[in-house]
Amino acid sequence: MAKHIFVTGGVSSSLGKGLTASGLGRLLRSRGLRVVMQKLDPYLNVDPGTMNPFEHGEVFVTDDGSETDLDLGHYERFTDASLTRDSNATAGSIYSSVIAMERRGEFLGRTVQVIPHVTDEIKQRILRLGTEEADVVITEVGGTVGDIEILPFLYAIRQFRADMGRDNVAYVHLTLVPFLGSSGEQKTKPTQHSVEELRSRGILPDVIVCRSAEPLSPGIKRKIALTCDVPIEGVVSAIDVENIYEIPLVLAEEGLDAYLCSILGVEGDLTSQQADLAEWSALVERARRPERSIRIGIIGKYVNLPDAYLSVVEALRHAGFHHDARVEIEWVQAEEVTGLLAEGKLTGLDGIVIPGGFGERGVEGKIAAAGFARENLVPCLGLCLGLQVMVIDAARSLAGLEGAHSREFDLSSPHMVIDLMDDQRRVVDKGGTMRLGAQIAVLREGTKVAQAYGRPVVTERHRHRYEFNPRYRGRLEQAGLVCSGTSADDRLVEFVELDGHPFWVGTQAHPEFKSRPDRPHPLFRDLIGAALEKSGQTTQATAAVGPL
Repeated sequence: MAKHIFVTGGVSSSLGKGLTASGLGRLLRSRGLRVVMQKLDPYLNVDPGTMNPFEHGEVFVTDDGSETDLDLGHYERFTDASLTRDSNATAGSIYSSVIAMERRGEFLGRTVQVIPHVTDEIKQRILRLGTEEADVVITEVGGTVGDIEILPFLYAIRQFRADMGRDNVAYVHLTLVPFLGSSGEQKTKPTQHSVEELRSRGILPDVIVCRSAEPLSPGIKRKIALTCDVPIEGVVSAIDVENIYEIPLVLAEEGLDAYLCSILGVEGDLTSQQADLAEWSALVERARRPERSIRIGIIGKYVNLPDAYLSVVEALRHAGFHHDARVEIEWVQAEEVTGLLAEGKLTGLDGIVIPGGFGERGVEGKIAAAGFARENLVPCLGLCLGLQVMVIDAARSLAGLEGAHSREFDLSSPHMVIDLMDDQRRVVDKGGTMRLGAQIAVLREGTKVAQAYGRPVVTERHRHRYEFNPRYRGRLEQAGLVCSGTSADDRLVEFVELDGHPFWVGTQAHPEFKSRPDRPHPLFRDLIGAALEKSGQTTQATAAVGPL
């Protein structure tokens, strides 16, 4: 039977529940345990797929095509596991399921209520992950204790311990311990009130993880243990860190994994006596003292909210770890690119990333950025929409297709080099259908993309609707654009690049979702390598990295 750990939060949002849960997942995995993670979100959207990035940050896509919360990206990066749609459940999806069951008559005419029907559905979502392939399931409950929308989830996880047995469930509660300059001391009252609120819902935390700028003193730990009725071993000091990948080391130093393994009874055959963090520690130490640095510009629409491009930023950092380089991100508003180019303000960039996105705003700026990188031999990686604007630039500038554009942005264009496929045209006014999740691509031998991956067939995750129009493939290839990867049936173009350019590569996929801190994605790795060469720096990689 799988053991279950629930992570809740209080006092304030954005305390880092997702990162704490991820760090714990890495620790347990380093003990030899098979860890699966899950996020329960209390909002009423069925999934974050239709939410504005300013509302919710990036949409993370799993292999099975589920649009999920960005915390699943943290889970995958820290535990090196590929999650599924079962790892994210929203209140909207749960209520939808319950109402659908009621409409089908599955409740046999009974009154449908939050307890037990909604709470039972929540528990079923949790139980789906407790398979024979999992030793520990870590479930993060979104929101903060006291939020009205979180109540059904708290009732469900409280019932879960009664259902599964006390020794099979543990509760971890994240709180804030602020430092007040006026009194010159850390204050425990916010933590006390948060735990009191949690206890009023019938949940007694086994561990209290205290977020603070500085380590908790022994006296503060004893006070929290006494007032919140937890053993002092269950009070964990989680201080601020410069690099999120230090979090497992901080939690290990506090003994969080050892304590949870003890109370859950998994210290025998399932786990070693101590987490093996040697390689992870070496990675963190390398990241602290990079030998070189480079500037990478991200050309986006949502640059005022970096979480909208969270996985892109992390993939760049991973590649920097590999090359022992600090990647300094230069956020460039796509709508301002034309003016910035005229002022020469992009000339100092060592590389450019053009990420995905939807909507017309900023598209011409992204096309201009792709052209600037092409003309000035600046290493450039286009992701999803990034590939599409690179194709548009090549069509206009290399193939002489004046007015070339995408059907998404210009219905009057004489050259729809980016278009819906024929079988999608009939539903264009209804939104069409998106390609979601893992898709196979066959790489063209001898291309930069094939060299990066080191194998002829790859799988990458997608989230898009429009495609490279195959009617223009021959003309664009004659103009110099290389279609370096296609779908298995050769119908869809998955990768493009240019001969003679240090690195001008576009992919229809989102490779950033599969990058790991200790195993950077090949395309990001080679982008940073090319950027280092452009800046005149050596690219002494720390270790060889195999294909994903």
